[in-house]
Amino acid sequence: MAEKKPKVVSRKAAGTRKGSVVSAKSAKGSKKAGRVASKGKGKRLAPPAARTSKRGAKKKSASARLQPPRIAVPRPEGWLGPSPDKSLPRATRLPQEGRALTKREMEHVLTVGARGVSGEGSLKGLLVVHRNHPYLEVLGRDQRELYFILQGPDQEVFPAYVDHKVSVSGLVRRTHPYGGTVDVRKYTARKIEEGADASKASATETEKLRLLSPGEVETLILPGMSVGVRGVATLRGRLENGGDGLILVVSNEGTRQQVSFTVNGKGVKKLTKFVGQAAVATGVVAKLTGWGGTIDAEMCEPRAPEFPPISRKNIHLTHVDVSPGTSSPKEVSVGVNNGLEVALLEKIGHVWTIEPQLAKRVSLREVALRSGPSSSIREFFFTPRNTGLHEVEFFLGKIH
Repeated sequence: MAEKKPKVVSRKAAGTRKGSVVSAKSAKGSKKAGRVASKGKGKRLAPPAARTSKRGAKKKSASARLQPPRIAVPRPEGWLGPSPDKSLPRATRLPQEGRALTKREMEHVLTVGARGVSGEGSLKGLLVVHRNHPYLEVLGRDQRELYFILQGPDQEVFPAYVDHKVSVSGLVRRTHPYGGTVDVRKYTARKIEEGADASKASATETEKLRLLSPGEVETLILPGMSVGVRGVATLRGRLENGGDGLILVVSNEGTRQQVSFTVNGKGVKKLTKFVGQAAVATGVVAKLTGWGGTIDAEMCEPRAPEFPPISRKNIHLTHVDVSPGTSSPKEVSVGVNNGLEVALLEKIGHVWTIEPQLAKRVSLREVALRSGPSSSIREFFFTPRNTGLHEVEFFLGKIH
């Protein structure tokens, strides 16, 4: 049988000499490079993607010269909003009125990073100008700024209301992680007045005060928890003299994790005779640090203690009186399940405390404040239950 010869299609390959023939399986050509048959010696050509003619290279270089270079325009420092797509204001025609945004969609609009929401709605915020375009600066759900470009017939008028509180309604579109556009149909602008806004802000803060739940109150009196929480609550503790005023010690009494609140109010001065007793205060509580804050008490009354004091009749007591100038340690031998009383002279505005873990180790039972005419004495009462040598160190620190 005669061997079948492969079909040969003659065409002019880019960059080859006349008379060269490229072998292929079909007239369309193959993706792979074929062998070249010529009268001279055979040689391989590079793949078609790598074969370029001088004329084609000249055309590409010419087209590259005609295209302007792309220059990235840097944004101002701190600007996160969307950039305007046109340098001039938009046409005076507004788009057709769409459907109204639902409450859930409005929450989506005010969320940083959200996109794709559009509909009729209203926004309030501060009017700012960036690159001669008016923007509405709106506070989102997590108190981060969102910027919406204001479009429509009044786009040239908006820059006159810079630093005004503006309320707009129209077609809202979220097209950017930090904002979008608003085709404004109606708007109102109001100038910011410092005095009026401050009074209104204080009024709104008082209106927003809420009654703290029992769980929130339990977290409020823990050390290092609920810092910055503000609300109406009832706290129970022991009244002490804090120097600038009375304080209410609510938890971890006598330790370095003691939590106390400064009591403010009209009838606080009358409570001075009840220093050292249990009391209940109801009012606006603000926890400023991890170890306390303030309470604007509407009502503060002394109450009977929740637990009766420990009876010391059948306990052998060892009393230690530490003078303020002594720094050398004192050694005391105390029997197991017996009592040890340590009295320290109190300094106004300061409090004597010990480490919380040590208080558990040596069984701190009570901390009492004995108020005298000239000075006050803080008394620690221990009932040690473990044998061994325990070093108890007292710290004098400021309140809160």
